[in-house]
Amino acid sequence: MNISKTQRGRATAAVSLAAVLALTATACGDDGSASGGEGSGKGEITFWDNNGGPRTAVWKEIIQDFEKKYPDIEVKYVPIPIADVQSKYDTAIAGGGVPDVGGVGTAYLANMVSQDALEPLGDRIKDSSLNGKLVEGMVESVKDAAGRDDEMYTVPTSANNGALWYRTDLFKAAGLEAPTSWATFYEAAEKLTDAKKNKFGYTIRGGAGSIAQALDAAYGQSGITEFWNGDKTTLNDPKNVAALEKYAALYKKTTPSADVNNDFTKMVAQFDTGTIGMLSHNLGSYQDHLKALGKDKFAGIPNPVGDGGTRVQVSNPVDGLGLFKASKNKTAAWKFIEFAASHESNSKWNESAGAIPANTEAAKDPWISEAAPTELAAKALTDGSTKIVQLPYYLPDWNNISKADNEPEFQKLLLGKVTAKAFLDKMADELNAAQKEWKERGNG
Repeated sequence: MNISKTQRGRATAAVSLAAVLALTATACGDDGSASGGEGSGKGEITFWDNNGGPRTAVWKEIIQDFEKKYPDIEVKYVPIPIADVQSKYDTAIAGGGVPDVGGVGTAYLANMVSQDALEPLGDRIKDSSLNGKLVEGMVESVKDAAGRDDEMYTVPTSANNGALWYRTDLFKAAGLEAPTSWATFYEAAEKLTDAKKNKFGYTIRGGAGSIAQALDAAYGQSGITEFWNGDKTTLNDPKNVAALEKYAALYKKTTPSADVNNDFTKMVAQFDTGTIGMLSHNLGSYQDHLKALGKDKFAGIPNPVGDGGTRVQVSNPVDGLGLFKASKNKTAAWKFIEFAASHESNSKWNESAGAIPANTEAAKDPWISEAAPTELAAKALTDGSTKIVQLPYYLPDWNNISKADNEPEFQKLLLGKVTAKAFLDKMADELNAAQKEWKERGNG
């Protein structure tokens, strides 16, 4: 299962602002890279959920199960909103106060590894019940994203995948086929739109998290399958520019005008409560759609196929659990990680999220075949029908470049204040510079 195979290399020596600030924070307590200790294996540990809110209920259930098995360990649960997680970690690493265990996605893993905040986990995994029970592709993903050869700094727990959700009832009423190609996608977006009646064919993501969706649309249409061409990114290739221009032109034509500020919560709410025909989002919103619409009014399929007959999509981050180096009770913290990544707990979490399990036993559980979007996504990633453009998660600056630095620029694109070429050129220049710096430091 080759989900996110990126370039490998040794650790970056780049020091983020947070790491620099950490040098001045030692007077207030241990910084996030302190060595900590194994501890007694009992007492309280703190766990930060990196998607607090949507996943709070299932984590509390897993924690309850864990504390029943290990009555001498108490888990303090702290929900962190997904949009704030990297800044929260950076602040905690700089000033002390990191948790014992935290949810860590590959999109910002390299940044945390570069700050020396996470404990290497390879030896612990080899000596645990998880040895040989983790999906190989996800293991490779977290190794590659960390950028430190074969060492692992998180235990993978799930993989997500982009999906095109569509209202089967609206498609049927309009006499439309499923939007399995980009041509039928654009046709449906236009045909299902009647702005005067507040009906729209699509909802576009213009707020937080917009860049990954935009890149998916660009590479999906252009058919380009590599992110790098030598030392330069293909991001601003003319084919991607044309594709993104066409995609962005949907805004206000076949989408609501409010979409310019859409994050995933608003998009999902619009799709589930209104008359919007299609939504691009990952598998994580499956349960929301099921609850709001019922199983007969919607479906989720992998991203559309391009004109060449091949489905191309950008890689999705792999989520995982990290053990913080500063933890003073690593023995207890590791017990929690091992328990959370075990068959039963991993299956429970992924069924709730509609994601693909990292535990090989959980990946065979019956609920996956009963959740059609998850089954289709898993198949698309393993049957050779999909080409994955591997995003450079290993770059410590990747998360900043692909989020805070350029999400406002994408809004300008939707509003017609910048061109698709200018938007992609700016982002490409930043990525080329980050790649050059990464290599100059002995990586790659």
